[in-house]
Amino acid sequence: MLKTETIIIILAAGKGSRMKSNCPKVLHKLGGKTILEYVLNTAKSIKPKKIILVCTDNIKKILSKTQNISVEWVIQKQQKGTGNAIIIASKNFSNNENIIVLYGDMPFISKESIKKLQESKKKSNLSLLTSNIEKPEGYGRVFRKKGKVISIIEDKCANNEEKLIKEVYSGTFIANGKDLKRWLLKINQNNINQEFYATDIVYLAYLEGKTISTVEPVHYKEILGINNQLQLSILEKIIQQEISNNLMIAGVKLKDPYHFNLRGTLKHGKNIEIDTNVILEGNIILGNNVKIGAGSIIKNSFINNQSQIKEYTIIENAKIGKNCIIGPFSHLRNHTILNNETHIGNFVEIKDSIIGKKSKIKHLSYVGNSEIGSRVNMGAGSITCNYDGFEKLKTIIGDNVFIGSNTELIAPVKISKNTTIAAGTTVTKNVDKPCLVYNKKKQKHKENWIYTKKNDKKNTN
Repeated sequence: MLKTETIIIILAAGKGSRMKSNCPKVLHKLGGKTILEYVLNTAKSIKPKKIILVCTDNIKKILSKTQNISVEWVIQKQQKGTGNAIIIASKNFSNNENIIVLYGDMPFISKESIKKLQESKKKSNLSLLTSNIEKPEGYGRVFRKKGKVISIIEDKCANNEEKLIKEVYSGTFIANGKDLKRWLLKINQNNINQEFYATDIVYLAYLEGKTISTVEPVHYKEILGINNQLQLSILEKIIQQEISNNLMIAGVKLKDPYHFNLRGTLKHGKNIEIDTNVILEGNIILGNNVKIGAGSIIKNSFINNQSQIKEYTIIENAKIGKNCIIGPFSHLRNHTILNNETHIGNFVEIKDSIIGKKSKIKHLSYVGNSEIGSRVNMGAGSITCNYDGFEKLKTIIGDNVFIGSNTELIAPVKISKNTTIAAGTTVTKNVDKPCLVYNKKKQKHKENWIYTKKNDKKNTN
């Protein structure tokens, strides 16, 4: 006997008007990924014959540009309900295939629960994913007689007695393609919203005498959908708590797990300490013995062994070597590379630059489009002037260079190794060999001058 192939349909064409956002509902971020991405990943884990994604043309355009998704696109141009969405998708599946319907706004649906549905389908014609909950408001109720499922009553259509039913329907089900197509042709728009409800197929199956089974999800959270910003934030808390728990079990020390956010992936070594209100985004790699101070934000970066990120530091798309000290209040922007044992201090901003081993930039400096050698010391207030109004220009500094405070390096410029630049110097030309560089300035004194605060003016006696 040939194995029946499985097709998964994901319904993701809802407008999401209650989100009050220009972003399509299923493309809102949850734990650093789109809501839809969770459902797609779970669907792929089942290894179906194909995945059919029912969405709007706008969602297709966005996803086609941002992600490489192997799906069959089906566009629902008019919002006529979930039943209509499946009818449109039915052209893409055959009679002898099992059809699983998932929802793009239910991110926590699991592979295990879908497997339970598939097992249940072997003994029934239609299998539904349902759950018993204390507060069923907003969900369709499972209406039974003598234990048998008769129909699904939409929350908006339920009377006071029916609203007391605790068993709710998630919308997820599995059915044979031939049965599903037949039922879909019989549903109508005779309801409060004048839409084609996919839930109507349950009553049609009952009228035909078909066997209807139900299974509960492995976890209650799997039936939680997202319709507004409040529900999105509730699910965000759930996923962040799970992330924190898993990290702590894996040995990461979170000083305040309730105020930590990982919006992406984290690979880490041993003895990691992360203080309160830290946000990690994108792909993060931490070596051994890394400490991250309170309020820091790190995106798509690698931090090697024994490095310390002090409080309120922002790091974006950077690579940090071993035994580095960064912050507090530092900002490492795109394409920054710090070699081992570098120190970057208070209110220092670095962009598109490589900093050599044991170099120090400790206070109030900007470094952009630069290559800085080893054991370089940049004094407070020193900056590379890398932009001439038209293009970004490069600064190259050799090893063992000492740069005094409040120095301006006007790019493009090269500084030889072992050079000393005096405080307050403006460097406009290349320094080809070690020397002392300074701008001669005459200090003047005006005698018999006293500052008095009167009408905010300077007066002389």
